[in-house]
Amino acid sequence: MRQTLRLFSAVLLATALTAAPALAKSRIKDIVEFEGVRDNMLVGYGIVVGLNGTGDALRNAPMTKQSLEAMLERLGVNTRDATLNTKNVAAVMVTAKLPAFAAAGSQIDATVSALGDAKSLLGGTLLVTPLLGADGQAYAVSQGTVQTGSISATGASGSSVSKGVPTAGRIAAGAIVEREIGFQLASMTQLRLTLRNPDFTTAGRIAEVINTRFPGAAVAENPTIVAIHPLNGQDMMSFVSQVENLSVEPDAPAKVVIDEVAGVIVMGENVRVSTVAIQQGNLTITVQETPAVSQPAPFSRTGTTTTVPQSNVTVDEEKGKQFITLKNGASLSTLVAGLNALGLTPRDMISILQTIKAAGALQADIEVM
Repeated sequence: MRQTLRLFSAVLLATALTAAPALAKSRIKDIVEFEGVRDNMLVGYGIVVGLNGTGDALRNAPMTKQSLEAMLERLGVNTRDATLNTKNVAAVMVTAKLPAFAAAGSQIDATVSALGDAKSLLGGTLLVTPLLGADGQAYAVSQGTVQTGSISATGASGSSVSKGVPTAGRIAAGAIVEREIGFQLASMTQLRLTLRNPDFTTAGRIAEVINTRFPGAAVAENPTIVAIHPLNGQDMMSFVSQVENLSVEPDAPAKVVIDEVAGVIVMGENVRVSTVAIQQGNLTITVQETPAVSQPAPFSRTGTTTTVPQSNVTVDEEKGKQFITLKNGASLSTLVAGLNALGLTPRDMISILQTIKAAGALQADIEVM
């Protein structure tokens, strides 16, 4: 009998644990940024050659002409007194992102964008272009064939068709890193974590989770910054690799984000509504003009034929929609179910949410994009 009761209790306990909702936890690495571990923006000016008559008009783009002459001079060709009239060359800006800890010799992607009046960069080749950082130093060099992923064609009569943006392209692995960013992570004694969505509760939970695993290793300085430092002589690299995989349940303020252009509404889990009654209806007023012709009596010597305007005004008010009442503290699912019961369009929902907020019944911030 006791074994049967124990078995029955174990089944109830297993059922309860299975039915309990799982907490929405995230790894620390997915909700924070690590101090100093970031991309660095690079930019450079270059020339794309080999275009099929779709490059810059040298008469309208003097920088392209000067760049072409300077490049040829460096290669031993003097064209200063010659008249250049090619349309196979285009001046471009080259941009790239230098990842954190990128080593010299590694390859990164480069983006090429037309600077002059070139019509397309399709099939062109970017010549050697140094990519500079914010300090003016060259950190990478780019060269290669430009891939635009677009279609552009022009007929003899001037008609044209294009798909995508033919004046901007990409060179996959088209830049080689020449200089490394000096960032010594292993020798650091303290590292700061920056929350992507600053929040007091989330910052406190991150510090608590880290201190549970490594006592005294984390301090929440403010809603954005959590400072960590390794213990017992552990190096920063191995310490961060353990910290970033710890799980924490992030918190966020109640917010409703509305995109009026696309008619999109996104509501957070913590959105609550006070007691409120909602009714929505459409009122349509139609004015129809029907001109009528008025003529004098037959064989009448007086009077003229004229047009008499006739107006017909109708009012159509949608019927059959009942009040929807939401009780105090209604959750997101209750609010959505109530609005869906009214058969509303997204734009109607936007108006209702803004009206509920104006009435002081929506316990959340509304952000209109």
